[in-house]
Amino acid sequence: MAETLVPLAARTADAFQIAEEDDVAVALRSLDAGHVVTLGDRRVQLLGAVPAGHKFAIASIACGQPVHRYRAPIGNATQDIAPGEHVHSHNLRTALSGEQAYRFAGARPVIAPTANSPARVFQGYVRPNGSVGTRNELWILPTVGCVGRLGERLAVRGQAMLSAMTANGAVDGVHAFNHPFGCSQLGADLDGTAAILASLALNPNAGGVLLLGLGCESNQLDALLERIPRQHRDRLKILRAQSEGDEFAAGEALIADLLTAMAMDKRERVPLSKLRLGVKCGGSDAMSGLTANPLIGRMADAVTQAGGVAILTEIPELFGAEGLLLERAQSAEVFEKLAALVNGFKRYFLDHGEPVSENPSPGNIAGGITTLEEKSLGAVQKGGLAPVCDVIRYGEHLSRAGLTVLEAPGNDAVSTTALAAAGATLTLFSTGRGTPLGSPVPTMKIASNHDLAQRKPGWIDFDAALALDIGIALAADVLLDRIIAIASGELTCNERNDERSIGIWKRGVTL
Repeated sequence: MAETLVPLAARTADAFQIAEEDDVAVALRSLDAGHVVTLGDRRVQLLGAVPAGHKFAIASIACGQPVHRYRAPIGNATQDIAPGEHVHSHNLRTALSGEQAYRFAGARPVIAPTANSPARVFQGYVRPNGSVGTRNELWILPTVGCVGRLGERLAVRGQAMLSAMTANGAVDGVHAFNHPFGCSQLGADLDGTAAILASLALNPNAGGVLLLGLGCESNQLDALLERIPRQHRDRLKILRAQSEGDEFAAGEALIADLLTAMAMDKRERVPLSKLRLGVKCGGSDAMSGLTANPLIGRMADAVTQAGGVAILTEIPELFGAEGLLLERAQSAEVFEKLAALVNGFKRYFLDHGEPVSENPSPGNIAGGITTLEEKSLGAVQKGGLAPVCDVIRYGEHLSRAGLTVLEAPGNDAVSTTALAAAGATLTLFSTGRGTPLGSPVPTMKIASNHDLAQRKPGWIDFDAALALDIGIALAADVLLDRIIAIASGELTCNERNDERSIGIWKRGVTL
């Protein structure tokens, strides 16, 4: 499958057809019954109303036959479908079932488009280990929910202290990341919480970290500290609230020490290869796979070709499209790890008595997406055409340049947190429905359609429907300019709105 925008098989002001092989077209605006759509040599009269973003048949489809979009099956027809008929959940269902046997056919060269500007640079904070942050922030990470509110109060005080500093331009903010976990957890569930917090402490955007513990929690501070390599502890302080007579005053003193050290940091010119890009989608619609996700894929290609990192996650939203990534695995080892990750996630669903196809969400369906295959075929384009160089587990930190696939669910808060913990310093978040959600790192919202971008300018950082107006190559140039500006310090909407939070993947029993 090639990028959806290069080229479309047919497009009018009313609708578009992605590929000649496709059985459906997508309405660009709401169309009434009887409306005639001309797509290339085809003239299709609609048999019923078709909402904007929804599909209609452009050929006869027999009951039980696969329906194609993106040159690939997106499910099977549940009844005979005539040309001009609305195609959605009433006559199309998923063909996904359970785990699959995958076979490595050998690494093959993958040629991605040449980066538009390989000499691009941004202004970042260079850390002692050579990593580069797009922000210089002080992060307060509670080990347990019992001290989460204390962390938030300390962040407010820290921000006030920062505002009073004469050299405050070098520090971009003080933020606490509250969560309800860290106690009453067991085994792998507790380990996952500890792993994600320790990895967050390693993110280059955190110029200083305060680990805030209670004292009696399961997620003990000393054990958490052991997960953080000693060379990463120069700007790390710990506070045990139960051990302090005045825990707030003790926290203030530690924050003051960190801010003093961080005030010496300065942005400097660094190459694009130093960018760590997380890619993610949420609230997708039928346009996401046509505009926003292919554009994000172009950015992943530009960064990885320059020697940087792109991180793709949301494993359940690869089901039905995982083959497109598996065939790009750089080695048999990477292939086997990715296949095991996909099948393991399917088994996770099945062991809980849930079908692997329990997706799309109500918002996705309202936006025109019918099956998980359709959603996945659009979502996987965020990874561009780059070879898959590594596969890492939830809570692990990235270790290789190139495209990395990260274990995490599709949930927006959990997956954006996992990306930040893996090391992303800026996340590109496509959306067709809109959300104000932000993560610990700048979370750039990329709208798939003009309507959303115009209605929610306080949420949206970039309108990807520009690609339909000027072409994907020119739109990619504009988007890369915006990414470089944000990596250099320009605020995203989530930052201006102070929308920053974390979500931790809870998988076990609660005591």
